[in-house]
Amino acid sequence: MLILQPCLPALPSLPPDKFRPLRPAKPQHYAGFYSGLHSPVMRLRTKIPESQMETNGFVGGDDEEMKDDGDVSWAGGGFGAREGEEKDYDRDPEFAEILGSCIDDPDKAKSKMEERLRKKRNKILHTKTGSANPMMVQFNKFAFSNSYIWLEFYNAPLEQDISLICDTIRSWHIVGRLGGCNSLNMQLSQADLDTRPSYDAVQGANVTPTEFYNIGDLEVQDNLARLWVDIGTSEPLLLDILINALTQISSDYVGIKQVMFGGSEFQNWNENLKTEDVGYSVHNI
Repeated sequence: MLILQPCLPALPSLPPDKFRPLRPAKPQHYAGFYSGLHSPVMRLRTKIPESQMETNGFVGGDDEEMKDDGDVSWAGGGFGAREGEEKDYDRDPEFAEILGSCIDDPDKAKSKMEERLRKKRNKILHTKTGSANPMMVQFNKFAFSNSYIWLEFYNAPLEQDISLICDTIRSWHIVGRLGGCNSLNMQLSQADLDTRPSYDAVQGANVTPTEFYNIGDLEVQDNLARLWVDIGTSEPLLLDILINALTQISSDYVGIKQVMFGGSEFQNWNENLKTEDVGYSVHNI
């Protein structure tokens, strides 16, 4: 009878102190999401639920969070700010309150922004207060050396409207008095736009100069106003500049029904009404 012997060599026996203790395997981490994630711009953060910590017979302890020391936190809307840092909104606590509620309650933040816009609308937006109707321009025996310029408003102008008109006329007079409105020297406006502009200084110095000799005060009577001018030289460019400025003022700020160049009488202007009780006032130009 044959007896089969094992072919594998016998393993040498080792003393117990030679065995290394077994280390428990590290549990696998599963990425999870916070249930409070409301905004798509918040940084995606990972959390390990206890129910997913059991792997290969090992159970993790306390809740842990996957952290990266170099990560940038997008929570709270702070671009470029690391976790734990907060923006200082002491200068505008109202804006800080809106930012604080935009994640938790977007509708509430939207309503606060609309309310803020309503309160500060005058500082943010400018509403046109002029007239949509075009300003009429007429001439009545206008002489450049001695004539009135008449204005008719749709309503009696307010103090701020009169101030704007006076500033405009004052600027117009200064530019004209310095010779800035000279139609004989318009080299750049008449040059070809397709080529590089050039200016002939000799030609500009030899043209006949224009001057704005004198101007009176602005007189206002109810919804009418008049201004005496002595332009001196017959320079229509001066009139074009004034008409363009008054047209924009009429459209954006205070409605001007018409402008009349020349004439000693206009509408129901009364030379005898010279008191403030009847709406008459004089404003220095």
